[in-house]
Order: sequence, then structure tokens, then C-alpha cells
Amino acid sequence: MTAKPRIKLPESAAPGEIIEIKALIQHVMETGNRKTPEGQPIPRNIIHTFTVTFEGATVFSADWGPGIAANPFVGFFFRVPGPGTLEFTWIDDAGERTVERTPLAVS
Repeated sequence: MTAKPRIKLPESAAPGEIIEIKALIQHVMETGNRKTPEGQPIPRNIIHTFTVTFEGATVFSADWGPGIAANPFVGFFFRVPGPGTLEFTWIDDAGERTVERTPLAVS
């Protein structure tokens, strides 16, 4: 995962408001079922865990399998408790962990 994840939040939200959060990360999501032109298997390397926390509390979590598409996109709704920071974490089979922190503006 080399590209910076793209995360979309509203510019500001009120406490108690339900907002939509969207996240996209570039990843090949190699299933392990394909082979190189020489016939060698390409090792599986997918993002298997995606977690979002708000001030340390998990607010969204997903465990993915090889059926997920390359460059996975996820959207979910979240009730705003107040100001704070959302932390997005992606972990793949190679052990690479990508973490992106995004402040949530509350008005």
C-alpha cells in the first residue's frame, strides 16, 4: 500500500448528528489464485482487517476475504459524539499496516 488513503468526512458536524464516512485505499488485493506468465503462483496479499476508532473506541470494523475488489472502498454512518480524531487502520497479509488519522470538526 503505497498511496495515501482517501477519506471523506463532512467539513463539520454537530454533536449527535449522523454523518457518512467514506474511505478508499489503493491495494492490489492479490487473491493467490493467479499465476505469473512463467506459471508461478502469485502469493495472496489482501487487506484482511479494516478498523476505524474514534478517540480509542472502535466505531467500525470489517474482516475481508479474497472476494473483495482491488482498491477497496467502504462507507458507513457514524453518530458524532463530539470533537475528536478518527483513526483508520488497514492490515494486509504481508503484515503492512496503514494508519490514517483525521480530525472531526464539530460545530
